[in-house]
Amino acid sequence: MVVNPLEVKDLKYTYSKQIVLDGVDLKIEEGEILGILGPNGCGKTTLLRNLNKNLSPDGGCVLLDGSDLEQIPKKEVAQSIAVVPQTNEISFSFTVRDIIAMGRMPFKKVMDPETRDDIELIDQAIEATGLQNLQDRRINTMSGGERQRVMIARALVQTPKILLMDEPTLHLDINTQFEALDLVSKLAREKGLTVVIVSHDLPMVARYCDRVAMIHDHKMMCVGTLQEVLTPENMRTVFKVDAELGIDSKTGKQTVFLHGVSSD
Repeated sequence: MVVNPLEVKDLKYTYSKQIVLDGVDLKIEEGEILGILGPNGCGKTTLLRNLNKNLSPDGGCVLLDGSDLEQIPKKEVAQSIAVVPQTNEISFSFTVRDIIAMGRMPFKKVMDPETRDDIELIDQAIEATGLQNLQDRRINTMSGGERQRVMIARALVQTPKILLMDEPTLHLDINTQFEALDLVSKLAREKGLTVVIVSHDLPMVARYCDRVAMIHDHKMMCVGTLQEVLTPENMRTVFKVDAELGIDSKTGKQTVFLHGVSSD
């Protein structure tokens, strides 16, 4: 029997007696890039935080390799699942290398020194994200795009099987949005990572994701291929826009063409 790296079963979550997620089911397949789409306030980030045990469900469960996440110590969860958060503001003046090295914390005890393996993994992550010339810079002197690369490198140092990304392009300039997701896509293919990207950016999800899950009214509305999920009817219902899935004539990649606010 095939066991999915992550599986959500009838997950329910409430906040201040308000339903945030209502009976969500989702199977995340090994090695895929899955986009979780939905408008602001639909429960996307809450679902992501349940996937890495930052929140605990009020009903149902999340399974990691077939085991209930609630029964796995948080440190062990962090050895399999890494997160690139929505915001990367850091007030302390750590160096880039210091921030990236923090990705090894799930594998160490307090005050343990860096091992030779730790140093090698940190060097590899720095090289993979093109940060060789920036590793001694202070993180609070860097641009949003540069900090995003640091957060991705920190996640890679965790040697995760699963990478969770919460609105990874939200605060980035347009060019750095492409740079960040091009990098993630490349690393996912090279390292066999399973990647989950939470977003409300329809064209970006269409460009980079293998499958899509769409949340509407705090429920999982549909899960499937781009063609199955990103239909004009679904995008009109969930996002209130007239849009269609198509091919970018210049790149040959799939995208969503946004025509404007729906008249329905």
